[in-house]
Amino acid sequence: MKKAILLLSGGLDSATCGLIARNVGFEIYAMSFFYGQRHDFELNAAKKVASFLDVKEHRIVNIDPTAFGSNALTSSNIDVPKGSNISKDSSDIPITYVPARNTIFLSYALAWAEVLNCTDIFIGVNDVDYSGYPDCRPEYIAAYERMANLATVSGIQGQKLKIHTPLISFSKAEIIKTGLSGGIDYSITHSCYDPDAHGNACGSCDSCQIRKKGFEEAQTADPTVYNS
Repeated sequence: MKKAILLLSGGLDSATCGLIARNVGFEIYAMSFFYGQRHDFELNAAKKVASFLDVKEHRIVNIDPTAFGSNALTSSNIDVPKGSNISKDSSDIPITYVPARNTIFLSYALAWAEVLNCTDIFIGVNDVDYSGYPDCRPEYIAAYERMANLATVSGIQGQKLKIHTPLISFSKAEIIKTGLSGGIDYSITHSCYDPDAHGNACGSCDSCQIRKKGFEEAQTADPTVYNS
């Protein structure tokens, strides 16, 4: 089987992305990250998803959270925007944006790919139903892929790296339908940016709202436990 690195957050998108990678025949090596995120319950979800996908290996990488500065996902001093406090201006970069996060995550995946002699990386970024992060856009992924093939021994020797983004143009409802058709139990995934001490979703942050809307549009029950 051909090897692939899967960036696995434990969320709905990365779980579905992993399912697609598995179903097209890749042997999956999953990589998750602890970077001081307040929603680190997602790492427990990542472990469950990795088990569901029967990955070959699952690595959790620790990154010093101070590398990312102050933002709502890594700082207890900044509130996660909720409800009416979420900006509706599509040109605004949300305060939940973590500086260069996907660039850093992809760089770790790229290094592991070289070690494994692997030329495929899967990432569940989405350019339709998402929070407006600049590192989820198709042009960003294309630029990173070009850079990766200039920066690695395998790339300059002709083993070109491919970054797969199978969900890039899917709506959240389409993502959910895809996962359900493949047997994913979405109750094992975690999306909330600000869960309570038990890991229950807040129900009102941007990520929760997008998830709720996706299940509604997919016309299927949302298994998530919400506090509101």
